[in-house]
Amino acid sequence: MIASVTSILVKVIKTLHSGYQTPDPLPWPSIAGPLAAAEDSVARLDERLAKSPIRDGWAARTHFTDACASLWLEGELVHLDDLVLHDAGMDIRTPTHELTRAHTVLRARRRIAEAKADWALSAAGLAGLRGRGERSREDGARDRDEDEDEARGPEDEDGDADTGEAFRVAPTDDRLADVFAAVDAAIAQADRTLAGENNGRRQPRPERDPLVYDLDWDEDERLDSWRTVVDQTRNLPPTLASAIAADAWAAIEPLQHTPWLGRLLGASLLRERGKARMHLPCLNEGLKAIPRERRRPADRAGRLAVQLEAIAAAAAAGLKDHDRWLTARTLLARKLDGRRSTSRLPALLDYVLTRPIVSAGMIAEELKVTPRAAQDMVAELGLREATGRGRYRAWGVL
Repeated sequence: MIASVTSILVKVIKTLHSGYQTPDPLPWPSIAGPLAAAEDSVARLDERLAKSPIRDGWAARTHFTDACASLWLEGELVHLDDLVLHDAGMDIRTPTHELTRAHTVLRARRRIAEAKADWALSAAGLAGLRGRGERSREDGARDRDEDEDEARGPEDEDGDADTGEAFRVAPTDDRLADVFAAVDAAIAQADRTLAGENNGRRQPRPERDPLVYDLDWDEDERLDSWRTVVDQTRNLPPTLASAIAADAWAAIEPLQHTPWLGRLLGASLLRERGKARMHLPCLNEGLKAIPRERRRPADRAGRLAVQLEAIAAAAAAGLKDHDRWLTARTLLARKLDGRRSTSRLPALLDYVLTRPIVSAGMIAEELKVTPRAAQDMVAELGLREATGRGRYRAWGVL
């Protein structure tokens, strides 16, 4: 009796501490089917990509689609062509807030995919994805620059110390010298105050804007709680561990205004566990395929089943896209027979497979040709026009 009460109290304490508790025992009758489908689908896609000639292009394209799907899950619509042009720095209109957020997701996906498999879930990886690593380095560099400036003292354009003698006549009376020194000190103090400095040091800027962020939100503690949940899934199958990690992130909410990072970390967990060695799964794209009324069930077992279904749906969609793009590449490659060795068409074919769409400006910048030559190459290769516009046109392998 005492032992059972003690075990219950321990579970309650863990739940209160972490805000999330893995179901114990796991609801195997409801998750066994989705778990098997997810394991098979991810393994099949990863095996197909292992020997695929378009693996890099497939990965680059899916970064864009998954970033758009991430915003779609939050109720925001970001057009794929706008994201591609914004990433290339060739926007045709002023970027919206949603577009910049989608680009943030895109850059985070690229950073995770290009790093080592265990980087994202490490302390350094989480700090980098949060932006803490960059901020601390910038603050340290700023402090070092200020220290050097204080050690050197103010200098004029010729590198000599500026004593202010060029702007006033040197006083002959000691009393006037004291007055001028007091005035100079007051002016210097006023300049430092206006510049936001105190005693020669810049005042530390608040890390979070209280109008945007809840200052009582202890992100470090919540993040530690989430990592505790992830550590408890080490003996579970990789896809189930990924589903628990994504669901726990949505429940604990370690970082404010960053709900999408949990799904990226869940995908990174599949890479770290060796289930997806050749790609970073698109969990946002998979969850988008789940009907909205089934996406957030009330019970935890149902949410895990939905996460597993999303993993399987993402892998199945990725496999279909891979086969379609590989077929298109094979057909387009036939037009390269008999070309000169200096032809830029093979480079254009490789480039167009790495982007959902390409514009004449993007092709010209990538291949170092003129926009007119880029349009001629597009017509010669026979790419399909994707926008239906007369101006600001784009082409791609759909």
